[in-house]
Formats: sequence, C-alpha cells, structure tokens
Amino acid sequence: MTGKAISPDDRARLDQVFMQVVLDVQAQLQQTKPVQAGTLAAMFHKETVSDGLQGCAMLIAGWNQGRVDDAGMARATKALRALELPELAGRVEKLRGIDEA
Repeated sequence: MTGKAISPDDRARLDQVFMQVVLDVQAQLQQTKPVQAGTLAAMFHKETVSDGLQGCAMLIAGWNQGRVDDAGMARATKALRALELPELAGRVEKLRGIDEA
C-alpha cells in the first residue's frame, strides 16, 4: 500500500473533485472501442479497459484510506495511454498533486 498521503481535511474538501475525475475516466474507458477489427484486437481492448477500470478502483480504495494510490495510478494511466487517451492519463496523474492547489 503505497501512495501519497492525503490529510482528512484535504480528503473531505477534495472528495468531490477526486471522485468526479475517476468516475469520468471510468465512463470514458467503458465507451472506447477497439481500434482494429478482429478477435485479437477485441481481446486486447477488453483486457486494457479492464486494467484501466481496476486502476480506477484501486485509486478509489486508496482515496478511501486517505492516500492517492501509486499502483492504481500507474495501472490506470498505462491503460489509458495504451487506448490512446493521453489527456485522460494526464488528468489521472494530476490527482497526485490534488492537495497542492
């Protein structure tokens, strides 16, 4: 369990923002389609979306424990980049500094 610790005050203040980003990323992941036709592309796409969703779930679980989860962030951003969604990956990475604004 590694990640950046978030104070209870910051967590309460930033909860809505954090959850909005993660839920938006989840929704956009679920709307993606394979870039190529074929069974192999569909399998790769499904696995990558699943990884991204698992990363988001890890982020939420970590947040509920008062931290921004490093493993969840890495998993989600890797999947988002593999799905050619670098702007979403950037939004997820910015969560690491959510309490610094």
